[in-house]
Amino acid sequence: MATSSDEMNTKLSYRRFEEGDDQWGSWTDKIFNEDNSHKCPTYVNKTPPCQGSCPSGEDIRGWLAIVREQEKPSEGVEWQEYAFRRSTDANPFPSMMGRVCPAPCQDGCNRNEVEDFVGINSVEMYIGDTALANGYKFEAGASTGKKVAIIGGGPAGMAAAYQLRRKGHAVTIFESLSDLGGMMRFGIPNYRIPRDKLGSEVQRILDMGDVEVKLNTRVGKDISVEEIEKGHDAILWAIGCWTGRGLFVDNWDETPNCVTGVDYLKAFNEGRMKATGTKVVCVGGGDTSIDVVSVARRLGHVEGTDELPEAIVLDDAAEHGSITTVPSDVTLTSLFPIDNMTAAEHEVKDALHEGVTILDEVMPVEIVRDAAGRATGLKIAKCTMEDGRPSPVDGTEQVIEADIIVSAIGQGGDMAGLEDYANDHNLIDADKHYQVPNKAGHFVAGDIVRPHLLTTAIGQASIAADSIDDYLDDGTVNTRRPKVDVHHFDLEDKLEEAGLSPDDFDPNTTGEGDMRGTFLGNWAIHNYEDRSYAEIIKNDELFLGHFEFHERNHRKEEVPSSDEVLGHFHERLICLEEERAQDEAKRCMSCGMCFECDNCVIYCPQDAVYRVKKTEATTGRYVATDYSRCIGCHICADVCPTGYIKMGMGE
Repeated sequence: MATSSDEMNTKLSYRRFEEGDDQWGSWTDKIFNEDNSHKCPTYVNKTPPCQGSCPSGEDIRGWLAIVREQEKPSEGVEWQEYAFRRSTDANPFPSMMGRVCPAPCQDGCNRNEVEDFVGINSVEMYIGDTALANGYKFEAGASTGKKVAIIGGGPAGMAAAYQLRRKGHAVTIFESLSDLGGMMRFGIPNYRIPRDKLGSEVQRILDMGDVEVKLNTRVGKDISVEEIEKGHDAILWAIGCWTGRGLFVDNWDETPNCVTGVDYLKAFNEGRMKATGTKVVCVGGGDTSIDVVSVARRLGHVEGTDELPEAIVLDDAAEHGSITTVPSDVTLTSLFPIDNMTAAEHEVKDALHEGVTILDEVMPVEIVRDAAGRATGLKIAKCTMEDGRPSPVDGTEQVIEADIIVSAIGQGGDMAGLEDYANDHNLIDADKHYQVPNKAGHFVAGDIVRPHLLTTAIGQASIAADSIDDYLDDGTVNTRRPKVDVHHFDLEDKLEEAGLSPDDFDPNTTGEGDMRGTFLGNWAIHNYEDRSYAEIIKNDELFLGHFEFHERNHRKEEVPSSDEVLGHFHERLICLEEERAQDEAKRCMSCGMCFECDNCVIYCPQDAVYRVKKTEATTGRYVATDYSRCIGCHICADVCPTGYIKMGMGE
């Protein structure tokens, strides 16, 4: 009987399995013909691909388990706070990252092989907003008497300050701009990052104490590196990249109404620019270019004015007063097809809905200028990509009229006054521990290493903080980083939290002698192996047939139409309600960690797999195996949805 089209369209997992994947072989053979196997089950923790894909290494699987109330907090702690603590072990900005991170974790999610990824961002936003509403605070570690200078108060600098304060080190933040937040404040528009919530997440770090802040202070100009070195035990460079890259066409630098996306967004986010050009053209394709064109559609232009549209962008002392605007014509060009643009897919769709024209697979070839040297248009042509470089197609040229052209094709560092630290790309070199080579006591993190995502900067800051901690301890950084360098779930820590730590073993005092072969004594974590530091679990290690269709809980969005976008600056994303956040967390397949489904207990033909007593159980210790009963039939491993059970004992 043919499957109905309704079922195929609503049960997406129907189309995700290869023929035969839903059929079992002979269990008789497994039980009776394989009972001579020397292998028995062991419980193996691996890193899930969501976490492995997260540049800041959040324990995503862990905090999703807490949100769905499968992993229980300590007595007296609400699950909302417990999820917040687990999330912020890696990243102190859950409210911000839940909004603007392009979510490589969701691209890596194994649930994509069933029907659709888990909405990780939406649950993280719920965790972050709930934490702000409930006033959760961070705690600093016991003071070490050491002090670290952090140059730059953006995501990398603030994340490093947070991690260093947790370790007990005092910090001084030197920020060249008028406020903290970096690109989160001065690079991303307020309708994507609400300034009140950003301010609260930054303040929560400052409230840890022993965080001194020096705003409007540029190192290398207002204060020398030598002065900072004298008053601090280590220095972290987190200055970001605030120099936009111009188009690779003639006369870019000489044309006054050609500006970079970095400068354009900074003028808007500082509150100075309240209107733009009549016809705006932006060249890009990434998230910055989407922000530029979306801002331009919201600002509009002033009819009948003689004011130059680039004036305020290029003059940080200038500011618009009270004005009335009308919509601007806004065009975005991209080298790549619209489906392959690097900007987040939903941001591209929102821009189109807001009235932005997107021309894809085209390249700029010439700035069209008038007699005064001002741009009146941008000549573009269809292009093909050859060895990663665009090549124009003859005969496809066209001119897009423009009174301001914005380049959003990348950014670099501003190393004026810091030339001794700059490499050939005007960035700062870093080793694997994020030390600055040949500069003892100097470390670096964030875009100034290599421009990338906010969450990448936060992840680098965490590693740099570990390295600084090692350096402050004995003057060296020799810690070996794990192959999978993330914030791992630690079963020993979980057992300690639950009051279930293994007993100390001493064969001379226990009266039991040498018990290395036992699984009954409580002197070790038996039949468990932690491979999370070395391996990421793939979808072919899971029993995907266990998971039924479960539609994703989409966040609501208030995206204005092209007729509504002018002046529309309130937030687009609407946070999930608690019930829907918990339901979304239940879609997590807990890859590489037991989520207490009971399959192994139910299907074991020998009753060898059993539930651990409730008084002795915790996450990762829900079931165990009686090896005197186990015959090595592998069924428990076959039916384990999460791939937590491996047939490894005896090897």
